[in-house]
Amino acid sequence: MTVEEHGFAPGTDVLIRKVDSHLAAVRASLRGPELELAERLAGCLRELVVSTAQASAADRGQVRAAVHYFVLRRESRGNLLSVRSLAAAQRVVNKVAVQLGRPDLLVETRRDRPARGPAVPAGDVALR
Repeated sequence: MTVEEHGFAPGTDVLIRKVDSHLAAVRASLRGPELELAERLAGCLRELVVSTAQASAADRGQVRAAVHYFVLRRESRGNLLSVRSLAAAQRVVNKVAVQLGRPDLLVETRRDRPARGPAVPAGDVALR
């Protein structure tokens, strides 16, 4: 696959490969909510990379910085991505998504998400 085949700006495929390589590496050490968060961050970053391929240099630079932050951010021993560094990467990625006008790409943790569905079954609601 070459850059020209997809019409992406130079470097787009490199950034996506960095994200994918890092995600593959952390899959061996993360489980549960942490792995889910890392996967959602990677998905958001991929989308930002693709959607800014033809954007201004400043916008592409923000996305590139977020990718590098996600890929290089390590606050635990060895090459393992810690929960704390995932949270820091989440803040960076979300900030870039908002700055680029893509609030639809915000990455939330499970505790940030609103509960789905009614809290009380519809038949149990008393009308006054």
